[in-house]
Amino acid sequence: MQTEVNVTSLVDVAFTLLVIFIITAPILQGGIDIDVPEANAPPITQADKPIYVSLERDGTVYIEETALTVAEFERTFPQIAEARGFERVYFRGDSLASYGAVAKVITTLATSGIDFAMVTRPYAPGGR
Repeated sequence: MQTEVNVTSLVDVAFTLLVIFIITAPILQGGIDIDVPEANAPPITQADKPIYVSLERDGTVYIEETALTVAEFERTFPQIAEARGFERVYFRGDSLASYGAVAKVITTLATSGIDFAMVTRPYAPGGR
């Protein structure tokens, strides 16, 4: 007598979990949605987890996912950077953010003594 294990229900459960993972994975990716400008810049190649400072078009500044006003950012970023030991910061500014807000954030980054880089996206095919 030969016994067999019916794995049909196990396969059904595995596929159900796979479908759930496929649907929820994009939702779980956090971050701030910023429409960065196009530019011909090299890609980010740093192996460690980068620190992002983001500026939305409405003037809200984010350190990672913590929201601040531009004035709060100017006042607190140097202390936060020193306390957390930032070595490099990536600035993601929305392409429609006001020039004044962008200038204030970049000036704060530059005067804090931390190495920073601006994040852009590559030119669209046929663009420029």
